[in-house]
Amino acid sequence: MPSIDRRGFIATSSTALLSVAAGARVVRRADHDLIVRNGTLFDGLGAPGRELDVAISGGRIAEIGPRLTARGKEEIDARGLAVTPGFIDIHSHGDGNLTEDPRAESVIRQGVTTIVVGADGSSRATGSLDKPFAAYLAGLDRLHPGPNVTAMVGLGSVRGEVIGEMDRRATPDELRRMTDMVERALGDGACGASSGLEYTPGAFAPLDELIALCTPLARRGLPYATHMRNEDDRLLEAIDESLAVARGAGCPLEISHLKTQGPRNWPKLDVVFKRIADARAAGVTAAWDWYPYVAYSTGLTNLFPVWSRDGGTAAFLARLDDPSVAPRVKQEALAKVELIGGWDNVQISSVRLAADRDAEGKRLGAHARGAGLDPYEDAVALLKRNNGNVGMLGFAMGEETLERILAHPLTTICSDGGGFAVDGPTRRGSPHPRGAGTFPRVLGHYVRERTVIPLEVAIQKMTSLPAARVKLADRGCLARGLAADIVVFDPTRIADTATFANPFQYPAGISAVIVNGGVTLRDGQRGAVGTGTSLRPHLSS
Repeated sequence: MPSIDRRGFIATSSTALLSVAAGARVVRRADHDLIVRNGTLFDGLGAPGRELDVAISGGRIAEIGPRLTARGKEEIDARGLAVTPGFIDIHSHGDGNLTEDPRAESVIRQGVTTIVVGADGSSRATGSLDKPFAAYLAGLDRLHPGPNVTAMVGLGSVRGEVIGEMDRRATPDELRRMTDMVERALGDGACGASSGLEYTPGAFAPLDELIALCTPLARRGLPYATHMRNEDDRLLEAIDESLAVARGAGCPLEISHLKTQGPRNWPKLDVVFKRIADARAAGVTAAWDWYPYVAYSTGLTNLFPVWSRDGGTAAFLARLDDPSVAPRVKQEALAKVELIGGWDNVQISSVRLAADRDAEGKRLGAHARGAGLDPYEDAVALLKRNNGNVGMLGFAMGEETLERILAHPLTTICSDGGGFAVDGPTRRGSPHPRGAGTFPRVLGHYVRERTVIPLEVAIQKMTSLPAARVKLADRGCLARGLAADIVVFDPTRIADTATFANPFQYPAGISAVIVNGGVTLRDGQRGAVGTGTSLRPHLSS
């Protein structure tokens, strides 16, 4: 298939087109800033592709039509390529490294033009006077990031700021303060609220607290996105709790990275689908997102019971040596490891100490054998030396269930990954390959190779569906007047190349990425300055 002509990267200046008529020198000026020509355009709404040109002016789509006669200052020949809305990652941690490297290379090079951050109950702004959302969003704009960024308010961060890391109920005054913080965050432009109920301190929030904090979402129609309390043996109970929050608060529900962990739980997927379908039939707006890998990513502390983490890191590490509770901690941790298939299904992704860097990228079972240690004791030693700051990947999901989740009409695509680069300060550790490969993996492996869903359906799951869930009314679709976030890629070549062994590899087959009308990536070359901005949801008055 033909690729984009590199010479097209040179702007067609307003004085470049000259003709002579009646002895006079005539200048034809450019009609638009950029035109993408000759591509197969997918509008993002699920329709098959059509051969159409797209003209962009002032960061917005000015014209769409066959064989536009207008001229552009820049032109891209997309002959033989797909032209789609920019991908929207509805569950991203890509803001974590933006201050170090605003380019967010692994995000942009996947074709992602907008990231939704503040997931899993953790956000960098909370709506408090000390951490206002408006200031956070303004700070993003000063960074000139590669992608657009919109953010949820993390209910775990809110709880941590008001209550701390303790396992106790909120007082009435504390609950009012937390609710006020959520209200302020939403008023400043947060696009929803998230929880991380397997993490502390979010895990200590009871149902009534979650309902109270999500009630401000209802009148705005914004979602409650939850990393549920459990994704394995108590998965169905966690589904019921998530639905109860949405029902009680009257808000939409977005289940984060829906999965069934551990082989014995894979058969529960039919029941999961039915419970959500029944809730929808009863009036609850519920859906989910998903990433295309059999491994999840979390902290190594997540193998240990929530109760053992009450009070924060120092209290947790002390319990590992406390003879009155350490045996129980070990028993429950070993049961979790057995559930996912043993220590060789645990891969160390990051450590804090340079002395432990050799562990990164290794399976914990193999690392322990190499050190002549029991795997549990090796894990505990790593946690102690690194003050609890050890990341892990857990290989716990099945390919068949992943394909069934992808094919479901309620599924949108997320990476749940961070932003990094193959060089510079953000290349560290051995992160999950989803941070560089999620969206191309869906389009290459699951669409082209596995034929799980048609191309136009996959594009819809990456564009208009997530845009609608967080109310980004001018994104996720190619139509006149909307923001010009566009991806140009080759459907016959697009593929992820990042692996669990080597995650620092960019995908293949993406020719151009346009963010707010600016060409951010073209034939592997980055623009000098990011054209992303902070985004706020479009709420009806």
